Amino acid sequence: MTTEASLEGRVALVTGASRGIGLAIAQGVVERGGRVVISSRSESNLAEALSTFSDARSVHAVVAHVGSRQDADRLVTETIERFGRLDILVNNAATNPYFGPLVDIDDARMQKTYEVNQASIVTHTAAAWHQWMGEHGGVVLNIASVGGLGPEPGLGWYNVTKAAVIHLTKQFAWELAPKVRVNAIAPGVVRTDLARGLWEKNEDLLTGHIPMRRLGEPDDVAEMALMLVSDSSSWITGQTIVIDGGTTNQPSGGVG
Repeated sequence: MTTEASLEGRVALVTGASRGIGLAIAQGVVERGGRVVISSRSESNLAEALSTFSDARSVHAVVAHVGSRQDADRLVTETIERFGRLDILVNNAATNPYFGPLVDIDDARMQKTYEVNQASIVTHTAAAWHQWMGEHGGVVLNIASVGGLGPEPGLGWYNVTKAAVIHLTKQFAWELAPKVRVNAIAPGVVRTDLARGLWEKNEDLLTGHIPMRRLGEPDDVAEMALMLVSDSSSWITGQTIVIDGGTTNQPSGGVG
């Protein structure tokens, strides 16, 4: 039995893949023999991301707005046109434009967070299903958050959308089986640009409450992601795997 899940011949689409967790997953797909389409709203960020791949023939970048259903359809279409198939969809893109009490959030930031974090799971999964996976099968992986498991100061609306991602994972897993497996990963605090406001000035304080005594890195999440989208996980669907260094698994009172 191999310890590294092969993705030889597979084609993946990863949203929000110009940096952080999405980029790490995309790089892992190529390292394991697959091909990948990466998407982002920023053309310059995508160009920088492309430069990190050693095999340019295995990677294609598409500028797209993850909150747009039209862009979701176009993104899936272009993936199939470029590489001839779509085996893996990773719904990774996320945003968090608001920090504060739920009672004070404005409509614009509430809607943006909903469109990117929650609605995009539906639109991209639907596009993948209708254009390829409904006939040929495949795997969907959603990137949720430990924030979706409970309340947290300042991050209420973001966490609500991530709780929705966890439920959408269960719903899609039930609806799309047995053709398509659907799972999710719920990371804790990972050293990414999206989470920079949480860890940059508070790393020592944060790591003091993490049993593994360090922040997560994008590769920590990517390794689990690559296993979940491979045949190594062929009997796993509808599950959310927590990767948080043990933060959510502590006795009352926390770690001393």
